[in-house]
Amino acid sequence: MRRTARLLTGTALAAAAVGLTTAAPVYAGEPGTAGGGLTVFPSSVVPGERAVVTTPACGRGGSAAGDASAVGAGAFPLAPGTGEGEGEASGHFEVPPSAQPGTYEIVATCGDDERRVTGDLVVTLTSAAEQVYPRGSVKTGVGGALGPDPAQTAAGVAALAVAAAGGTWLLHRRARGDGI
Repeated sequence: MRRTARLLTGTALAAAAVGLTTAAPVYAGEPGTAGGGLTVFPSSVVPGERAVVTTPACGRGGSAAGDASAVGAGAFPLAPGTGEGEGEASGHFEVPPSAQPGTYEIVATCGDDERRVTGDLVVTLTSAAEQVYPRGSVKTGVGGALGPDPAQTAAGVAALAVAAAGGTWLLHRRARGDGI
C-alpha cells in the first residue's frame, strides 16, 4: 500500500513539474496577442491626476485608440513615440475628480490591425507621496509602562518592587519551615 502511494505521489509531482516548465508565458491583453501589453504610469493615481499609457504592441510607428471609459475618462489617442519611446505608442488622459477608488481596465486598440491590449489602473484616495502613517498611542484601556505622569510611573514601580520583595520573603520563610 505504501509503495502504491509513493508511486502515485511521485508521478503526480513529476507531472506537475513538467507542466510548470512547459507553460507558455502570459502577456497582458487578449489571448494570442504578442508584443507586450499596455503599461499605465503611474499604476496608482488619485482622482484628478494624469495617467500616461504606453504599449509596444502596435509596432514601430504605430498608433492606437485608447479607451479609459471604465474610469470615466473616455477615449484618448496614442501616438507613435519618438526618441527613447520610439517603437511604442503613447498617450495620456486625466482621471476625473469623480472617479471612485478601485481597479479599472484601460484598453488600447492598434490602428493598423485592430490588435487590442489592456492594462490596469488603480484609483486610490491618497497618493503614495501623501501616505499618512499612524502615530501616538492606542487607547486600549490597559495603560503603558511609561505614562505621561512620572509620579504615577514611580509609584507603580515602587508597588511592584514591594510586592516582589514581600513574595520573596514569604517563599523564603516557607522554605525554612517557619510557616506564615
